[in-house]
Amino acid sequence: MKITFRDVKSDILSKIVKGHWAPGALLPGEVDLAETYGCARATVNRAMRELAEDGIIERRRKAGTRVRQAPVRQARFDIPIVRREIENKGAVYHYQLVGRHAIAAPDWLRARLDLPKDARALHLRCLHTADETPYQFEDRWISLTALPQAEDAGFDRVGPNEWLVNTIPFSDAEISFCATIADKTLADHLSCTPGDPLFVVERATWWEGKAVTFVRLIHPPGHRMTTRY
Repeated sequence: MKITFRDVKSDILSKIVKGHWAPGALLPGEVDLAETYGCARATVNRAMRELAEDGIIERRRKAGTRVRQAPVRQARFDIPIVRREIENKGAVYHYQLVGRHAIAAPDWLRARLDLPKDARALHLRCLHTADETPYQFEDRWISLTALPQAEDAGFDRVGPNEWLVNTIPFSDAEISFCATIADKTLADHLSCTPGDPLFVVERATWWEGKAVTFVRLIHPPGHRMTTRY
């Protein structure tokens, strides 16, 4: 009988509940679990992702997976396609590619994504509008080590957000929220005044340990984000 991710998830959860893996215990790696259950690593990955989303385990890059000291309810943040996000609000979506350069990855990006010294990256800057009003300025870096085909993609009509969602999945993501002050360039793009406070979402994604992209999504004053848990 074929082992499904639901079977793996159920068995791991049962072992945690029964104390086989106590709070704080380090779980075996995905490769070892796949061998134990006689299934593909992707099957184990799916089970582990759902257990992490349920607040049962905690996954950290390079540090392994541990049973949480106390299970928690976690807020969930999807990676939306901004076009759909705007259209679902009943607004007319428009996309504009502002800048595009393939260059050697800067030091800060290599350190942030743990890229090799000779890594190259595609730097894209894009503006998304709703009913001709600035909605989001996207400042994105795509690793050409992970996605060399990105260098040949035009991004003139389809933004990198939508292209990436349709091109490659992700196994790990880190999301940060912060505020920044509009400089003249951002103020021009977002139709605000230099010095205005702006809401920023920073997101990095990986696929099976390989860095894919880092992006800063900058929103104009008054932007609101809602999530669920």
